[in-house]
Amino acid sequence: MTTDWLGLAGRTCVVTGARGGLGLAISRAFLEAGANVMMLDLARGDADEGVPDALAAYASQVAFAPVDVGDVASVEAAFARCVEVVGAPSVLVNNAAMSSPAPLEALEMDAWQRQMNVNVGGYLRCAQAFRASRAAGAGAIVNIASIAGRNAQPRSGGYAMGKAAILMLSQQMAVEWGAEGIRTNSVSPGLFRTPLTERFYEDPQDRARREEVVPLRRIGAAEELADAVVYLGSARASYVNGAEIIVDGGFSQTLMSHIPRPYQKG
Repeated sequence: MTTDWLGLAGRTCVVTGARGGLGLAISRAFLEAGANVMMLDLARGDADEGVPDALAAYASQVAFAPVDVGDVASVEAAFARCVEVVGAPSVLVNNAAMSSPAPLEALEMDAWQRQMNVNVGGYLRCAQAFRASRAAGAGAIVNIASIAGRNAQPRSGGYAMGKAAILMLSQQMAVEWGAEGIRTNSVSPGLFRTPLTERFYEDPQDRARREEVVPLRRIGAAEELADAVVYLGSARASYVNGAEIIVDGGFSQTLMSHIPRPYQKG
């Protein structure tokens, strides 16, 4: 068995939304597998711009470029920079997203359109740029969706619609680009603890209530999602195309447990 069991050594992976909790974990996982990583995220305009200090050990493998996935010119410039700095990409992880929570009756069209432009349009723009600039040979796209794409929840209509669209977009890419050697799959995370969601877990009681509804009785770690993403981007998933991996500790399988049932009295 070769040491490069995943077949990722020396290959280039592009990760969007790469400085966030999940994006950072995904970037690290690909670096640990020997890949080169181009981290793409919004420019913050501060002294901390660029590759995070947490990845300093991989300085020779990783680079950062600012991007607005809602803008075609910005996306094309970022992928051109990727080719120039770390090489033509073989893997794309679409992860950049935004959310504007609101009930449907109060969801402003401008806010809804911004979400769709970033969360769906951004994925398509980056996938098109990846297809145009990718390295020769097999390629892989992994689109980060959500269990919200299959399960409605209050105040999340705009976000959930976008995640549902990503699931179909992934299938469409799998069908249309499979013949070119590009595999496209999606990963749908459930409850994960990241800097963005930390406020939901500050109260121990809130955290306990969330843990109780997950069959594994715990909240996911970003690294556990990253493992699924790396698998789909690797040679080990060479015949996986158009699939969705749900990484939620079994939470989405609990619907029937909410049905009240009669119990025998012994």
